[in-house]
Amino acid sequence: MSKIAIYLNFQGETEAAFTYYKSVFGTEFSAPIMRIGDLPADPNGPKFTDEDKKCVMHVALPIVGGTELMGTDMLESMGQKLVIGNNTTISLQLDSKDEADKFYTALSEGGSDKAPMRDEFWGYWGCCLDKFGIRWMFNVMNAQNN
Repeated sequence: MSKIAIYLNFQGETEAAFTYYKSVFGTEFSAPIMRIGDLPADPNGPKFTDEDKKCVMHVALPIVGGTELMGTDMLESMGQKLVIGNNTTISLQLDSKDEADKFYTALSEGGSDKAPMRDEFWGYWGCCLDKFGIRWMFNVMNAQNN
C-alpha cells in the first residue's frame, strides 16, 4: 500500500535529532539505523572517510496518523551542503514502477536537481526538485525489503 513520509536531511545530526523525535512521539524506529558504512561495497563508488561511515544513511520513525519521519546525514566530504530548501523532502513510497514513473515525470517537468528513476539495492528510486522548489522522492521497495 502506498504511503507518504517526510524526509529530513541533517549535516551530521540525524541520529541526535531522531533520538529526540523518538522520545517526543514515544515510538520506535521502523528498522535499525542504516549507516553509510553499511552500504554494499562498490569499487566504482565513492570512497568514504571513517567519519562518513559513522553517519546515518537512513532512519525511519513512525509518528502520528500513519506518517513516518525519515532522515539522512548529508556528507560535506561529498560536496553536500545543508541549506534551507534541501533539508526537507516529501517521500512517496509507491506500489509500482509505473506509478513512480508517472509521478516523477509530472513533478520533475520544469524542475531541477533531478536524480532519474533507477534501480538501487533497496528498490526503484528517484528524486527531483519541482518547478516550485519542493523536493520529491519516489521509492518502490524491493519485495524482500517490505
